[in-house]
Amino acid sequence: MKLRAILFDHDGTLVDSEPIHYQLWNQVLGRYGVTISEDVFNSVCAGMPTITNAHDLIKRFKICVNAQDLAEEKHAVTKEFLVDHAYPLMPGVTDAIRELHAQGLNLAIVTGANQHSVGATVRSYSFDRHFEFVISADDVQKSKPAPDCYLLALEKLGLKAEECLAIEDTEHGLNAAADAGIPCLVIPTALSSAHNFDRATAVLNGMPEAVEYICSKF
Repeated sequence: MKLRAILFDHDGTLVDSEPIHYQLWNQVLGRYGVTISEDVFNSVCAGMPTITNAHDLIKRFKICVNAQDLAEEKHAVTKEFLVDHAYPLMPGVTDAIRELHAQGLNLAIVTGANQHSVGATVRSYSFDRHFEFVISADDVQKSKPAPDCYLLALEKLGLKAEECLAIEDTEHGLNAAADAGIPCLVIPTALSSAHNFDRATAVLNGMPEAVEYICSKF
């Protein structure tokens, strides 16, 4: 079946945001006298929605706070960061988006991040001309690793799962795409390199390699 759409994850795939999220989470957690290690963040938190991380961190550190309130604290410091900054793009992303768009493929962002975070990326790098839409954690009841965000993307595109290809960087994102029946390329980062990618269509070394793979295979 002909490939018709590429569905990009956001954090760790389009933008190098996870190290910043790590710093911002520790900024929030410092108010409660705790710190999360980089190893734990990489293995547990990277690629997960903010509210999921909030629940995990409260349980892990026995913090006396409501999960929704902790998540809101994290959203607040993230919004503050994004007022004056944009997450840096991962290598090769701009060229990849232009090339795949020029090939006539539909492009969309399907992420476990919140809309304000993705919106800052789209605005800062003028990606709105290339992407059909953005589906964020705000658009579904269950975010990644549940498949809901990808199922919604298929509905909006009016396409079958086999006509799409996802690009992810974490096991959580891979499982979301795979459970929706969508083939998935994985580009691991230093933070996610120890994740299990057995369900991936291919594990690649960077976005330029992903474009080459797409053009050669499809």
